[in-house]
Amino acid sequence: MYRLLLICSVFFLNSCQAKTNHTDMNASSVDLIKAVEKNQLSVVAAELKKGANVNTSDKRQRSLLLIAAHDNNLEMAKLLVAHGADVNRQDQIKDSPFLYAGASGFTELVKLFLENGARFDVFNRYYGSALIPACERGHIEVVKLLARTKGYPIDHVNRLGWTALMEAVLLGNGTEKYVTVVQTLVDAGCNISIPDNDGITALQHARSRGYTGIASVLEQAARAKQS
Repeated sequence: MYRLLLICSVFFLNSCQAKTNHTDMNASSVDLIKAVEKNQLSVVAAELKKGANVNTSDKRQRSLLLIAAHDNNLEMAKLLVAHGADVNRQDQIKDSPFLYAGASGFTELVKLFLENGARFDVFNRYYGSALIPACERGHIEVVKLLARTKGYPIDHVNRLGWTALMEAVLLGNGTEKYVTVVQTLVDAGCNISIPDNDGITALQHARSRGYTGIASVLEQAARAKQS
């Protein structure tokens, strides 16, 4: 009887220890996520120095770096990247730090991620690049940065059948901001002839919408291509 009680006691203690260890691990991760959300740089730095996982994710699979990117927190992002954070790690909806920063117009974050392993073959939930939504939203500085980056897939076509140029025309409003976006893409050597899924080109769309500034840029590019 005494032996049975001893075995049960040992089993109970081991179970408690296992539960404690599991809880501690989760608590550490949650604390690190909260520290990033609260911009507690010193806390995050200390945890990383102790060996915390820099690619820790929350319940939505958002990495620490993606959480920092959501807040356009450049200093936190620099800290995380310095410790090896993956700039291409995607969450449940396929956002990555690089893709999100590009779509949001966070130019300094985009620069940081380009310098630290940003991949051009990782796409968002629309099978789009960082450039395409940047063009849609008129984030001129990001558009210039990405369009001028060597090897960047400027003519990538997303799931909707649209390039960055097409998206700037179809989802922009034809104002001067979008004229600049289109001019930037043209200057970077984009293919102005790629049509949408209905066979309609960006120039045709620009004309039908009365976007004279954009149409002028594309017409000039077309003439230059023919000469």
